[in-house]
Amino acid sequence: MPYAYTFDQIRDRPVTVFGAGTLGRRIALMFASRGGTVRISDPSAEQVAAAAEYVAEALPVLLEKRGSGEIGQVEDAASIEDALRDAWLVVEAVPERLDIKIPLWGQIDEAAPADTIFATNSSSYPSRMMAEKVRDKSRLCNIHFYMPPTANAVDLMSDGETGRTVLDTLLGVLPEFGIHPFEARKESVGFIFNRVWAAIKRESLAVVAEGVARPEDVDGMFKINWHLPYGPFQMMDQVGLDVVLDIENHYADENPHLPAGPRDLLRTYVEAGKLGIKTGEGFYSYG
Repeated sequence: MPYAYTFDQIRDRPVTVFGAGTLGRRIALMFASRGGTVRISDPSAEQVAAAAEYVAEALPVLLEKRGSGEIGQVEDAASIEDALRDAWLVVEAVPERLDIKIPLWGQIDEAAPADTIFATNSSSYPSRMMAEKVRDKSRLCNIHFYMPPTANAVDLMSDGETGRTVLDTLLGVLPEFGIHPFEARKESVGFIFNRVWAAIKRESLAVVAEGVARPEDVDGMFKINWHLPYGPFQMMDQVGLDVVLDIENHYADENPHLPAGPRDLLRTYVEAGKLGIKTGEGFYSYG
């Protein structure tokens, strides 16, 4: 049966990660935690080197904390063909632009073994939107990672034609790598957790936009009542308010009935260049 694997059947086959940025290298870390090989492909050799260094430093710490697994290896891939050689899984984690993703998936489709599972880490696009050049759409799905190795839940979502064996394989095999998959039962913008988080984030923004509270009031109550280290506004500052606004605009495109107040508040900060930690000021100042 196509794309139906147990862990023992794939443990000696590589995983390929396209994209060596913040999430790409963290995804590579997780797949290197069971003794196998992870190949990283990225146009920037500096990014690949930094990703390999990150994995080498973080992997022993991860395994010690987890209490299981074994150190795998990360390889640089000289070409797409080299990256995909004998891979059982390819995870695409390139920038959130369809003009990049669609042609890349066409190249992957041309070069990948016939039994490789395809997955996009896209946080805002369902996989069907980048499947134009993928001939067998039953092998493609979303695997949306959050921020491993500390946040290891992932969303699985069909492209509308994804084979049941693909999803069942991933549901069964990913936990071997310390990754905990949850399946979205139908296509959903925001998947599962991000959709719930979006509602919390949006209402937090509305409370401030309406003058009911200050960001520090909302964050303070979250931290006390839910015993969290950060509140919603601190987390938005970490992500980047420009990114948060882009995400909210994407939700609004899908659902025009969403209130405009939260986006208007975000826009005032973005237009003032206050994007959060990366600019030194957002909802909070970072000296």
